[in-house]
Formats: sequence, structure tokens, C-alpha cells
Amino acid sequence: QVQLVESGGGLVQPGGSLRLSCAASGIIFNIYAMGWYRQGPGKQRELVAAFTSGGSTNYADSVKGRFTISRGNAKNTVYLQMNSLKPEDTAVYYCNAHYGYDFWGQGTQVTVSS
Repeated sequence: QVQLVESGGGLVQPGGSLRLSCAASGIIFNIYAMGWYRQGPGKQRELVAAFTSGGSTNYADSVKGRFTISRGNAKNTVYLQMNSLKPEDTAVYYCNAHYGYDFWGQGTQVTVSS
């Protein structure tokens, strides 16, 4: 049974930074592809950043150069460092784990507003 718990969301001003965390349990962490998705108001869910099971990374064009995905030392946690935040980044951010099936956290709200 896989459980994913996101944290770190909140309200931030444009140009500010946040770091999201995803704690995974019930899995052998490294066999899953891990990533972050988001769904903004009136928009479809989209990939933000991800590690594949092969260790490569993938970023949405809209966040390249601003966001960085990384793993914790214990490798059961995935982070999303978000810098130079824009109002367009406002969304619910979801942690995802994929190993044949997709598993999702409950999401954490990120609001970028002055």
C-alpha cells in the first residue's frame, strides 16, 4: 500500500520561493518514478517535474530554470524547490509515484499573489 503526503505549500509573493516535500511510505522508493504535478484553477493537471525510474529528470517548459526536483538523503522523500514564483504557478501540487499504477498524494495548495 502506497501513501504519499505532501507538505510545504502556502501563500507566497511573486518572486518568492517555496520548497515542497513528498514523503512516501509503503513502497521501495527507488523502483518508482517520482514526480510533481499541479492543477491550477480551470486547468488540467500537468507534469511539473519528475524523476524516472532510470534516474533522468523531466521538467515542464514553464518551470525550467526556476524549479528543481531532488531526493532526500533517505531517498523516501522527494522535494520540489520553487524559485522566482509567478502568479501562474498558483495551483494544487500533487506528488506522484508510478510503478505500473499511479499513486497520488492529497495535494498541497500553492498560491502566488501580492
